[in-house]
Amino acid sequence: MSAQLKRLSRPISEIKAHYDIVVVGSGYGGGVSASRLARCGRGVCVLERGREYQPGDFPDRFPDVRRELQLSGSKLRTGRGTGLFDVRLGRDLHVFVGCGLGGGSLINAGVALRPDARVFEDPVWPAEIRTDGLLEDGFARARRWLRPSADPLAAEHTKFKALQSAGAPFEEDPHPAEISVSFEETVSAANVPQPACTRCGDCCLGCNVGAKTTVAATYLADAQDRGAEIFTEVRVERLEKAPDGRWHVLYRAPTGGRSDADVERTVTADSVVLAAGTLGSTEILLRSRDRGLALSDRLGARFSANGDLIAFGYGTDVPVNAVGVGHPPKADIDTVGACVSGQIAMRDTERLDRGLYLQEGVMPSGLAPLLPVAFLPDGRLLGAAQSLIKGVYKGPFSRFHTFFVVSHDSAAGRLALDDGQVTVVWPGVADEPVYERVDQVLEAAVAANGGRYVKNPLAGTMMGVKPATAHPLGGCAMGADRTDGVVNHKGQVFDATAQAGSTDVHDGLYVADGAIVPRSLGANPLLTITALAERAMIHLARDRGWTFDESPARRTPPRDVVYDRVGAA
Repeated sequence: MSAQLKRLSRPISEIKAHYDIVVVGSGYGGGVSASRLARCGRGVCVLERGREYQPGDFPDRFPDVRRELQLSGSKLRTGRGTGLFDVRLGRDLHVFVGCGLGGGSLINAGVALRPDARVFEDPVWPAEIRTDGLLEDGFARARRWLRPSADPLAAEHTKFKALQSAGAPFEEDPHPAEISVSFEETVSAANVPQPACTRCGDCCLGCNVGAKTTVAATYLADAQDRGAEIFTEVRVERLEKAPDGRWHVLYRAPTGGRSDADVERTVTADSVVLAAGTLGSTEILLRSRDRGLALSDRLGARFSANGDLIAFGYGTDVPVNAVGVGHPPKADIDTVGACVSGQIAMRDTERLDRGLYLQEGVMPSGLAPLLPVAFLPDGRLLGAAQSLIKGVYKGPFSRFHTFFVVSHDSAAGRLALDDGQVTVVWPGVADEPVYERVDQVLEAAVAANGGRYVKNPLAGTMMGVKPATAHPLGGCAMGADRTDGVVNHKGQVFDATAQAGSTDVHDGLYVADGAIVPRSLGANPLLTITALAERAMIHLARDRGWTFDESPARRTPPRDVVYDRVGAA
């Protein structure tokens, strides 16, 4: 049974001329900001470029996935701009991000990892991050609201057992991963009903069950309950600061008619929180700087791919059972489990940058038909043709590994505008030491199960052999002053006008998402981004003399539930 709830978003026609605060974006940083500022009694408006999705709305067949794909690169643009899966093809590196109300929380694996403590000892962070005590508070608040938990049945899943044998060369055993998924029927911290996870494996196409603890089911629902007004399919272009101190947020949105669909409109605010993601927030500020907003020369710098790698093992001697079945299930096989049920932590006590997490993953059911096609082109993998006949749940692909790795890179990339759209500029990124280290680990892990390591089955396509990341960080990195970063430790944007001091900020302008992270985290970043946003909102409220209570939602009856096509009330 899948719960489908009342919509959070309003018609675009209801956007007012002015708000106390406009929050741009609705991922972890945007959700936290909207919830906390609404709890301060402020008039909050949330603008999200994607659409709103509910359980039952997410694509579960390959044709539906294709319709939700937006692909862009140099001189390339295909798919609608509100597609759920946003793929940016770069000259040096590709980036995959989510697009929808709830941001990346809609389609990520939900792994809630806290980075190694040594990450925050790096002097690249402003000193206050280590000294004011609020980062710890931020992590505690993030955990209370996202409620990460490990699957109590994780060790029984076939793919977990396959990871255990894959870890033998390193003498490391896997442990269940804490993920933002509910394994029992409950209500979220915002009092939104959550059915129990069915362990279908389709987390990364969107949870049609409603068990994933997304930003929409937590912070955004709470923000709406506290009076925030939420709008989708609104693309913010840039910001301007008016002489009266107000911020002008310039945006484009569909109106239902062709004549004025691309007309630029404006909403004003006393304060703006940019939380459009690493790419989105940086892109908006780059466009704003081109129109005269005085910003740090460091804008776009310190981009990190978080040492990410997605890779595959094929033809193993052991069953893996790591192809999702969806909801309702498309195949009668042993339980798959959530996208990530287990992980191996490889911590280097001497060198932080050599540590990594090796996680078992799942190929979601909507992409499963691609598997035989992806592995056939140059005939490298025998048996793929057999799977065209037997399907992906039997034969060779029943012994198919998907691996996710997070580690550390140099954060030496840069985000820049190319024909008005942000792109990653990072010559030599493929030679970063992290990729060689990870290749060696994956080769050994796959070989331990008798399989062959396949780094990139799409090398013969437009994807090529370039690295890719689903965890982009940086671009509006924190720093001690504007010569070192774009924002300060509170997320306030440095003012680069000639008369401003090096630590002066633009009053009322903040960034609160992965763009402010100045280095790789070596962990899936959702928990850290949420914690940093919680910390930033504590500072913002204190600076303004506001107060808010971050305890779970008021005990009101759960929001009305309507059941989708596979359930009944």
